[in-house]
Amino acid sequence: MKDCVHFITSQTVKTQPPLTPEITLYLATEITPIWQATEAHLAEANIEPPFWAFAWPGSQLLARFALDHPDRIKGRRVLDFACGGGLAALAACRAGAKHVVANDIDDMALAATRLNAELNGLSVETRSGDLIGSLPDCDLLFCGDVCYNQQMADRIVPWLRRCASTMEVWMADPGRPYAPKTDIERLAQYAVPTSRELEDRTERQTSLYRILPA
Repeated sequence: MKDCVHFITSQTVKTQPPLTPEITLYLATEITPIWQATEAHLAEANIEPPFWAFAWPGSQLLARFALDHPDRIKGRRVLDFACGGGLAALAACRAGAKHVVANDIDDMALAATRLNAELNGLSVETRSGDLIGSLPDCDLLFCGDVCYNQQMADRIVPWLRRCASTMEVWMADPGRPYAPKTDIERLAQYAVPTSRELEDRTERQTSLYRILPA
């Protein structure tokens, strides 16, 4: 844990994502140095690529919508699936959720989430592991930027539809071609500022959908 904390704090700066100035995160300002630093650790600690170090468009939109619509969050149990640095989870907590769980398969992401929660004076439970195929015990499931290739979309979307039969499921997607196009309800759409180091443009038209049950 100490190694994770040192790596995160030494490779990032405290800053606010463009869409959510209310929340401060440990974020990388440039992609190349932290990617190289992570690669140097791979052989030693099996560290995943540092996806947690960036505020991706989907997590920014989920967080913005939660902060702007606390009536849809207050008193609910929220799961932030594939949470990265935990931005959406922290927004849900700030919006009045009863309990928030941030989940990721990368323990470094969960360490970053805990540091970010502490930085903002918030309390979020972190949970490691692959939840796909399970039926999470929550009222509202967040997922952002998860349909980044066809293989991942084919695995995740059917699971989200099954989850939607017992809970509300929100997916934020920045226009990836693999995201679902049917049986969804659009809740919001924003132009989210991003970096050319991460995307092929300086902003991404990002949509928030409610996934309808299978």
